[in-house]
Amino acid sequence: MKTGVYPGTFDPITLGHMDIIRRGAKLVDRLVIGVTTNPSKSPMFSVDERVAMVRREIEGIGGDVAVVTFDSLLMDFAEREGATVILRGLRAVADFEYEYQMAGMNQQLNDRIETVFLMADVSLQPIASRLVKEIALFGGNIAKFVTPAVAADVAARVQATGRKGA
Repeated sequence: MKTGVYPGTFDPITLGHMDIIRRGAKLVDRLVIGVTTNPSKSPMFSVDERVAMVRREIEGIGGDVAVVTFDSLLMDFAEREGATVILRGLRAVADFEYEYQMAGMNQQLNDRIETVFLMADVSLQPIASRLVKEIALFGGNIAKFVTPAVAADVAARVQATGRKGA
């Protein structure tokens, strides 16, 4: 059984993430979506909130897809999950440069796990969680970038923090 890991912060999960999840689930027997923290990012949602959001969004996607948290090196997490593949989405050349470097470092840590890059659908390439949050914080419409349920989650968070238009 081939297991793949798709790691990310998913803060929030976007249509671009969903595209990679749908396509990635077809490439492996089991897909583990690893929700993690990133010390260089300021999350809008807690890890538990992001896990719940991702689980809600993948309902009905089909296949063997799990959502779990991790707070360790990606390669350690992938090995614990029994993964032979790490899936990464690419949007642009800047993504490639970063991801290429990370894949090389990960290969040095564990050469039994391959990194597979999936290009985001052309219509979804500009979407980034960071930009979705920024648009929402300034009162913009994020409906083209996330599902209606995620848009509602983000709007509620922006309203609760009182940062809209700040």
